[in-house]
Amino acid sequence: MSAGLNLAQQEAVNYMHGPCLVLAGAGSGKTRVITHKIARLIQGGLEAKRIAAITFTNKAAAEMRERAKSLVGRDAKDVVICTFHALGVRMMRQDGSALGLKPQFSILDTDDVTSILKDAGGTTDAATARQWQWTISAWKSAGLNAAQAEAQAKDDIEKMVARIMARYEERLTAYQSVDFDDLIGMPLKLLRDFPEVREKWQKLLGHVLVDEYQDTNATQYELLKLLVGERGRITAVGDDDQSIYGWRGATLDNLRKLPQDYPNLKVIKLEQNYRSTSAILRAANNVIQPNPKLFPKTLFSELGEGEPVRVVDCDNEEHEAERMVARIQSIRANGLGKDWKDFAVLYRANHQARVFEQALRKAQIPYKVSGGQSFFDRAEIRDLCAWLRLWVNNDDDPAFLRSVTTPKRGIGHQTLASLGVFASQYKLAVRGAVLAFAGQRAERARRGQPARVRPLRERPRVPRPPHRGRGGRARLHDRVAQGHRL
Repeated sequence: MSAGLNLAQQEAVNYMHGPCLVLAGAGSGKTRVITHKIARLIQGGLEAKRIAAITFTNKAAAEMRERAKSLVGRDAKDVVICTFHALGVRMMRQDGSALGLKPQFSILDTDDVTSILKDAGGTTDAATARQWQWTISAWKSAGLNAAQAEAQAKDDIEKMVARIMARYEERLTAYQSVDFDDLIGMPLKLLRDFPEVREKWQKLLGHVLVDEYQDTNATQYELLKLLVGERGRITAVGDDDQSIYGWRGATLDNLRKLPQDYPNLKVIKLEQNYRSTSAILRAANNVIQPNPKLFPKTLFSELGEGEPVRVVDCDNEEHEAERMVARIQSIRANGLGKDWKDFAVLYRANHQARVFEQALRKAQIPYKVSGGQSFFDRAEIRDLCAWLRLWVNNDDDPAFLRSVTTPKRGIGHQTLASLGVFASQYKLAVRGAVLAFAGQRAERARRGQPARVRPLRERPRVPRPPHRGRGGRARLHDRVAQGHRL
């Protein structure tokens, strides 16, 4: 089981007696350590279904699952390998009723949240609503509810956003829906406020492994702490030098608190890099050397010295793009046998791509941009997918809400809120609530009782204008002008 592992990796894999922090430098084989430790835990007698490996992206989870499968075979399918949010969904599907949620609750995406916030805040500006969304997300990541956020608000603007947050939460409750931040915050509330739920999940999960631990926020740390309990059966794999997500709530305090909360914490450092040459690592070590260190380490490589790192000083972004193109052309002209596909240009933000694209097009160099807007994020595709989702699953509330409000049909918040209350009362999806409400109305009509809903006005019929011998296209124009549907 330890074949192909260096001594530090073997130590991390074989340590199973308590909490363990694996400080994994870049390219040091952290995923290999996690998957081998899963295999070691199963070999040691722990049931596969009682092991949870948590990471931050579905792609990373899929890769980890494939690697685990190659090591342990069919048992890998029983291991809980998922993201934090996927684990939160699993917990809430099983025990969310304690918080008043039906098992078929809906998860709102970014556009759904923006739409609700626009309504809750009384604005039509999507950019303003997205800014509120960021602020509310940050509060939720810090474990604050609307009342706490308002109490800690720094100015009148934050107080206003906190009040909008309260109305937003009321709407989520009425719609029996949650947003992505709730997939962490609500499971934490379950574990914190319901001892029987906490005891259940602590028994279900005998060991928890966490990838990219330096990117966890305060709420995720508390969730992990309650999941593993006093036994502290946790293996956290991370690197304080790679913590770059402070803007979305990640905090190094989670690394700092580990030795305090788990006095018997075992700290193991992975310092051998398998990706880069010594010259690259030396440059990287010099760059991060001034950073404050929680756990000092020095990366090294056995891949040789390699070519020296070149730093080029450019006047501006256009000059930088021109130098990049000149460098590519120079390598190609020197007959080094490089294809266009052997080159990659890395940039930090999407907006920087335009200048590089312009320079490449000017030089007639073929290229392909990796990333950009997803096809499925286009508004018309999202609308179509909502109808398809509703066709497949009539209980998909976000899909139903999108289908009845896009394009706008005069269905406002009050109607949707009433439907949400009705659906919650009778444990129905919103579409089911519409049908049930219509059934009640029909039953009242059958009994001769007055309907409590004002009937819809019928659209007045516009008489068809005389054609007077005009051509087919002209008649079509006349019909459109008179308001006829095509």
